[in-house]
Amino acid sequence: MIEIKDITKTYSNGDITFTALKGVSFTINDGEFVAVMGPSGSGKSTLMHILGALDTPTSGTYFLDKKDVSKMSEDELSDIRKEKIGFVFQAFNLLPRTTVMRNVSLPLIYEGIPKEEREQRAKKALLAAGMTESHFQHKSNQLSGGQIQRVAIARALVNDPSLILADEPTGNLDTRTGEIVLGTFQKLNAEHGRTIVLITHEREVAEHADRILTIRDGVVIEDSRSHKRRTARIDA
Repeated sequence: MIEIKDITKTYSNGDITFTALKGVSFTINDGEFVAVMGPSGSGKSTLMHILGALDTPTSGTYFLDKKDVSKMSEDELSDIRKEKIGFVFQAFNLLPRTTVMRNVSLPLIYEGIPKEEREQRAKKALLAAGMTESHFQHKSNQLSGGQIQRVAIARALVNDPSLILADEPTGNLDTRTGEIVLGTFQKLNAEHGRTIVLITHEREVAEHADRILTIRDGVVIEDSRSHKRRTARIDA
């Protein structure tokens, strides 16, 4: 699904240049659950922006589903984000006084999808993310932190993307709630075959994935299987 080859990213500000990524290469197969782990300043956020088609590399290639994302225009990148990638962010980014169903179906409204189909797809995504129907008409400011993040996961699923990209998805959650959310990702991967890339700076979070890419100073220093993979709880 993902093939990254010799990716570099250099930022310039006048006479000052900074290289955030220095020849990064790896592949991620369809259906893998991979954590990208590194400290602040390691380059993982830059890598996330490239994987998410939010930015393009200075050099190197990035193929997603056999399409060369690294050479695309802004309009083409926008289409890739809409069609191929589901984003889950640390800050949730839900509308607080809007129902769960409407929050999840908003991307479909923007695409002009008919109401009945929107509701069917939103319901399917919410159930896959572990939400119960009794919460569908709740407003997001009436939910717990873990439930809010599950709604955000459902919103990422609603367009049936090839790739779920989760950026520090447990960063604003307590440990117990974070475990529930990580369990949701594990279930989506194991039972629904979703390809998930999770960005984190925490080893304990990364160990919930099947594979860990460790990045430091713009270089992948380790690519390892998570032999002691943590199994998270999925009950609310």
